Amino acid sequence: MSGDAVFDFARAERIGLSEAVFCAGKTPQQIASILESARVRDAGLLLTRLNSEKFEALPGDLRALTDWCPLSQTAFFGPVPPVSSTGTVAIVAAGTSDAPAAREAERTLRHAGVGASVIIDVGVAGLWRLMDRIEEIRRFPVVIAVAGMDAALASVLGGLYGGSLICVPTSVGYGAAEEGRTALNAMLASCAPGLLVTNIDNGYGAACAALRMLGVMKLR
Repeated sequence: MSGDAVFDFARAERIGLSEAVFCAGKTPQQIASILESARVRDAGLLLTRLNSEKFEALPGDLRALTDWCPLSQTAFFGPVPPVSSTGTVAIVAAGTSDAPAAREAERTLRHAGVGASVIIDVGVAGLWRLMDRIEEIRRFPVVIAVAGMDAALASVLGGLYGGSLICVPTSVGYGAAEEGRTALNAMLASCAPGLLVTNIDNGYGAACAALRMLGVMKLR
C-alpha cells in the first residue's frame, strides 16, 4: 500500500465496525492503492464520498469489483456480507432532497449486513404524510431521521416515537438554512428529549451509531 495510507483492517475485530474509505480529499491513486491492498486480502470495503470523477479515474479492473451508487456517493468493493438482520432500523427522510444522506445511511447499514427500511418524503410541511406511516415507523427499535431546512421532523418524531432516534441534519435549503447549520442547531436544541444528533449530511455516522445500538441490544 502507498505510504500515504495505512488502512485499519483490524478495526472490526476491536469495535465491531469496519473502517470505511473516506474518499473526499484522497486522490484516485490513493484510493486505488487501498483497494489493491483489500483485494490481496479478499476484504470487502465500504467507500464514502466517492464522486463520479474519482470513480471513473480508478483502474478498470478495480471498477469492475466496485458497486457504486451515484446518489449516495458510496461504493462496495469486493465481497459484501449477506443480510443477517432486518426489521431493526428505519431511515425516515423529510424530503426527496434529503435522499443522498438517507441512502448513505442505508448503504452503510447494508454493508454491515443490516437491511434497513427507507421512508422518504414525509416532512412535516405535509404532516399527514408522516402520520400515514407513523405506526409502521413505531415497529422499529432504531430510527434515523434525516432532514434539512428547519429540521422539524426530528422534534415531531421525538414526540411520537419511543425508540432510539438518531437525527441527521442535511445541507438542504438556502439562505437562513446556512448549509445545514440551522437544521443542526434545531436538532440539538429540540425539546424532544434523548435525541442523538450527528454532523451535517453524516448518514454514515448515523448508521454507525445505529450499529452500535444494535450491538448493545444483542448483548442483552
